[in-house]
Amino acid sequence: MRIASPRTVQHDRLAEAVGTAPRVDLFLLAVAVSGISFSAPLVAATAAPALAIAFWRNAMAVGALSPFVLLRHRAELFGMGRKALLLSAAAGALLALHFALWLPSLRMTSVASSTALVTTTPLWTTLLLRLRGHRPPGLVWAGTAVAFLGVVALTGVDLTLSPRALAGDALALAGGLAAAGYVLIGAEVRRSVSTTAYTYVCYSMTAALLLVTCLVSGSALGGYSGGTWLKLALLTVFAQLLGHSLINRVVRGLGPSVTSTAILLETPGAALVAAVWLGQTPPAAAYPALLVILAGLALVIMGDRRRAG
Repeated sequence: MRIASPRTVQHDRLAEAVGTAPRVDLFLLAVAVSGISFSAPLVAATAAPALAIAFWRNAMAVGALSPFVLLRHRAELFGMGRKALLLSAAAGALLALHFALWLPSLRMTSVASSTALVTTTPLWTTLLLRLRGHRPPGLVWAGTAVAFLGVVALTGVDLTLSPRALAGDALALAGGLAAAGYVLIGAEVRRSVSTTAYTYVCYSMTAALLLVTCLVSGSALGGYSGGTWLKLALLTVFAQLLGHSLINRVVRGLGPSVTSTAILLETPGAALVAAVWLGQTPPAAAYPALLVILAGLALVIMGDRRRAG
């Protein structure tokens, strides 16, 4: 009987860990997508300015994380290297830019056009990876395109030629690009920094920049009803802490291509949440679009695994 060497045992354990980790990450990604699917319905039901909503969901998340970070991750937080700290802050700036560009676009162009254009995030992600020297496999390109077509089938493309609508379309498109940069930088930082430390710095920067934006634009930051504050709290828990934070958790293992493509599931997910919670009948295209997006995501995952193999 052959006795395995310590190196062989270590290799086998590593292979087993690599094989099981994606399953956990895929489960957490599903939870994250479910969380961010509550974003649009909650925003629509919240009687507060859009930029103020974006600020409070990040500020409340920072407040909720502060005791945990300062008690259990203080050494790591203060021990973050300069590069990791700057990159985390840059990710927060891009997340703030994403909110600041996309949310106003919803009132300048049609919701359908804004949604379709902001969900170009995985297309931008794949393109930016290519510009950085990575060569995404053909399956990744194909899966990204298929998933995006699923979103277009659900939302429709309702581009108009009015200057205001075109400006809104441009803002939504830029918001999708900003989100792609946020995902890519997050994947880079998460190689050496824990989810908690990265998320805390990122959200703090996002909240600070959105606060300045609200003050400059005159968006009311208070005077809301108790029901509005409750919805802001729910938005923080579901969309921010369970949504964005778990996305930051899994992007290290799954990579930016898979993670950004999965975010497309927010669109049919939000339609289903609105159907159950707000009583809004989902469009007929919601269910087939969900299957198309899932098929595209499966292609992206297959392409990433083949490249890793």
